Amino acid sequence: MQVWPGETYPLGAAYDGAGTNFALFTEAADRVELCLLHDDGSETAVELRESDAFVRHAYLPGVMPGQRYGFRVHGPWDPFRGVYCNPAKLLLDPYAKAVSGSLDWHPALFGHQAGFSRYRRNDHDSAPHVMTAVVVNEYFDWGDDRRPRREYHDTVIYEAHVKGLTMRHPGLPEELRGTYAALAHPAIIEHLVELGITALELMPVHQFVDDHRLVKRGLREYWGYSTIGFFAPHNAYASWGDRGQQVLEFKSAVKALHKAGIEVILDVVYNHTAEGDHLGPTLSLRGIDNARYYRLTQDPRYYADTTGAGNTLLMRSPHVLQLIMDSLRYWVTEMHVDGFRFDLAATLARQFHEVDRLSSFFDLVQQDPVVSRVKLIAEPWDLGDGGYQVGNFPPLWTEWNREYRDTVRDLWRGKGVSAAVLGERLTGSSDIYQDDGRRPLASINFVTCHEGLTLHDLVSYDHKHNEANGEDNRDGEGDDRSWNCGAEGEADDPAVLRLRARQMRNFLATLMLSQGVPMISHGDEFARTQHGNNNAYCHDGELSWVRWPESGSGGELLDFMRAVVWLRRDHPVFRRRRFFHGRPVEGTHDELSDIAWFTPLGQEMSHGDWDAAPASALTVFLNGNAISEPGSRGERVFDDSFLLMFNASPKPLEFVVPADHGKQWQVVVDTALPEGIPPGAGAKVPAGDRLTLAEWSLTVLQRPR
Repeated sequence: MQVWPGETYPLGAAYDGAGTNFALFTEAADRVELCLLHDDGSETAVELRESDAFVRHAYLPGVMPGQRYGFRVHGPWDPFRGVYCNPAKLLLDPYAKAVSGSLDWHPALFGHQAGFSRYRRNDHDSAPHVMTAVVVNEYFDWGDDRRPRREYHDTVIYEAHVKGLTMRHPGLPEELRGTYAALAHPAIIEHLVELGITALELMPVHQFVDDHRLVKRGLREYWGYSTIGFFAPHNAYASWGDRGQQVLEFKSAVKALHKAGIEVILDVVYNHTAEGDHLGPTLSLRGIDNARYYRLTQDPRYYADTTGAGNTLLMRSPHVLQLIMDSLRYWVTEMHVDGFRFDLAATLARQFHEVDRLSSFFDLVQQDPVVSRVKLIAEPWDLGDGGYQVGNFPPLWTEWNREYRDTVRDLWRGKGVSAAVLGERLTGSSDIYQDDGRRPLASINFVTCHEGLTLHDLVSYDHKHNEANGEDNRDGEGDDRSWNCGAEGEADDPAVLRLRARQMRNFLATLMLSQGVPMISHGDEFARTQHGNNNAYCHDGELSWVRWPESGSGGELLDFMRAVVWLRRDHPVFRRRRFFHGRPVEGTHDELSDIAWFTPLGQEMSHGDWDAAPASALTVFLNGNAISEPGSRGERVFDDSFLLMFNASPKPLEFVVPADHGKQWQVVVDTALPEGIPPGAGAKVPAGDRLTLAEWSLTVLQRPR
């Protein structure tokens, strides 16, 4: 076999049409072997003799796409210094573009000898038991693919799991269910388009592994937050092969979604890897250069852990930062994704110990000409000290707004939310985002997501029911701020069922009519249930998969969700790009304020009312003639005006339509109705008239401009 010197860049395996360049960073190694793996179980080892700036490299003519490979790193084994070189472990390339196979959790995967001191090196060969990197051909015919480039104010996000969304769809061929190809199927795309979705946020699709602890209990790493490859699409979601086919299939799905006007956002896990704590397996980074990839404690035998996964990547290491930035750029440039949601993003800001918005990671993202131009969404917390950082990310970023989630959940379970707090959440959370120059669109609003209870379960359970997880119901969030509406779990009382359906409509209407960017969790449109399990991360089956209707429209809840999503999309007054002024807007020739707040008696709230009044009964006026931000070509934007009437109390209340904010209104949403939308043309309501709102209901009135 010919071995040429090759190049230090790019890292990983780069096929050029005639052969493949291999490059690996390791400062810890004495020498590195590239192992080409053959289908008969044998391997050909090639030493990477060239080394520049601690990058070992070689070019192998004739090595083609589909070739499986791994690395063996020779060097010191010294746990007391945090060094774990062990050539008996076949290591996955951190830059692998595709991964073949899976782990079988054989004892040979572990660097230490089981049953002995963990400081004794385990010299059993791990090659038969590990997943392996694959050389890929990155060419793909993107044709006329164009990114939708949706502005945040036009965005409706749908969070989904590749397998969970598609596994039970009756309109999909069996062989496509649970795969990237299923995402490209017309049955899925048509549903998203009809629902009004503009962005599909996929739960992790980077290559991940099943946690050993779960496997021993007969469970799986279903959610995917156990990443081992930051460049490779997870191979189990491919319908027709794992020798690079998964890359083509993922690209095809992105292309199909783009054609339908839907962006693709990836949930990415750059805060830790699947190698776990000091007792975990040696799969990749641990054996390549442990101390330069992971954050160690003062005793380098152990890992600092702000993620709950056993380890944390070292965010002050230039090689970790390079790995992350190279990965992000790859997914944007080669895979055409449109943005990222960063899991436990506070960890990425821990350059030293504290969360620091001036950390190197944010600097790199800010100046990067590729990554800075896509959607960047932070999960703004982690499990370390000071990890809750809602509102503290730099201006380029948007954030999952947990304050919004908690406030809206408390409102509709009757837990004494003040008008002032609800007002902030409905109008984009200026108290959180305005002081650093951000706008309402920095707030990703959600009521449910993959973590916690589904929408159906949020109104059906007072307590979590995670017994099936095998942890004695100790796992998962302890307080979901849920209300079972009078009966725990499954119920047959018609009154309870009616109230639950109404509460789901209340949550959806509130979410869609709030300023900010709404996010829906997959299956909530069908009232998906996990039977009270609020931490279904380990269930790859009926509990977690979306149950699609066999036929028909999908029911009243789906119809209602479509209606309120499109109500939002049709009316810019619900999609403001700037915060409200709370006064008449100069240049609009409208004497009314852009927003106003009223008591149920139709009287405008004073400052004293604002501070003291509960949010359980109030009216909000949104003035469509007082939108201060211009359109895309500088034109004035006009819209209809709306009144939002909230009765989040256990009894019917009478509301007076304000006398001086419009002569004639029409009811367009009434969550007390089984369908949530008045049939035909809604009732006409003159100013000063009285409306009786049913308990636990929301009514929306519209006034044409």
